Amino acid sequence: MPVQRKRLKACNCPVEMAKSSYRDACFGCPKAYAYEIDSSEEDEQEEKKEKSRDSSGSAHGEVISAPTTRDQLKYNLIACKQMVGIFVTVWVKKELVQHIGHLRTSCIGRGILGCLGNKGCISVSMTLHQTSFCFICSHLASGQKEGDEFRRNSDVLEILRLTLFSRICRRSVRKIPEKILEHDKVIWFGDLNYRIALNYADTKKFLMENNWNALFERDQLKIERDAGRVFKGWNEGKIYFAPTYKYSYNSDAYASETTTSKKKRRTPAWCDRILWRGDGIVQLSYYRGESRFSDHRPVCGTFIVEVEVLNRKAKMRQSNANMKIGAEELLPQDKNKDKGSSRSMNSPKIS
Repeated sequence: MPVQRKRLKACNCPVEMAKSSYRDACFGCPKAYAYEIDSSEEDEQEEKKEKSRDSSGSAHGEVISAPTTRDQLKYNLIACKQMVGIFVTVWVKKELVQHIGHLRTSCIGRGILGCLGNKGCISVSMTLHQTSFCFICSHLASGQKEGDEFRRNSDVLEILRLTLFSRICRRSVRKIPEKILEHDKVIWFGDLNYRIALNYADTKKFLMENNWNALFERDQLKIERDAGRVFKGWNEGKIYFAPTYKYSYNSDAYASETTTSKKKRRTPAWCDRILWRGDGIVQLSYYRGESRFSDHRPVCGTFIVEVEVLNRKAKMRQSNANMKIGAEELLPQDKNKDKGSSRSMNSPKIS
């Protein structure tokens, strides 16, 4: 909750609000909202000066450059966090920034020795009006050997178990979520690294036929979810796009097509995914971008979400007409067209 360009370590609800109910505290207190921030050069320089490393070995990244004219800024950057190769930002429509509160981040390392940050996740918790949100950007265990999917399952379970958001507000009667599954709406995205349980020859055959249904039946994440071993109760949209991994750099060809060594050959797979949990979430689109700067293809999702508003005692569906953001604007130009309302974007990871 930045005030005068400084970030607070605790909730700044006034003392006089303590005796009131949660409807008057935090959410009703203007000081509890994140103030509108201009993504100007001055802000960027200040962020660079305040760049620090936390106990998890993660660092605050530099603010992404943006137009300096206030009228040109449609979105404000409210969260920015990096842990080794995992990076997440949260942008909010300018008119909604004043309704954001209780902004917190958490990092869990699941890499070497089960603790380093080359694998793991960054989670961002916040409230929008009376609804709590959690966004998880993860990079799970790699590998395409039989049994590697269980290491990925373990990463998910440990992330859910270990992620704990700080208790920054002690005056609100309403309990602010401290664990991922306590949030009203949760969106999990990133390089989940689940592979296709087929040999290379069979996978290539279905690829040539564009037979996504046959391939998806052998998708490890689908198999593990159907068996109830991971992401039980979560949702994922129907996949109508080609596997997103592994590509040759700056090419539209899978790396397996040019690799002669069977040991180094990677069978194409849908490593990059977006899942969600919670009522009142409708996915409008689920597709992949065609940017070539990685051996992954980025995956984008568009959602419309119901948010509970204090003053109306009812759920208000945010209009998607004026909340349009092109996720591909953050990536090299391609042929994709802008779609829908707000987007969660998976930044490609390298296994």
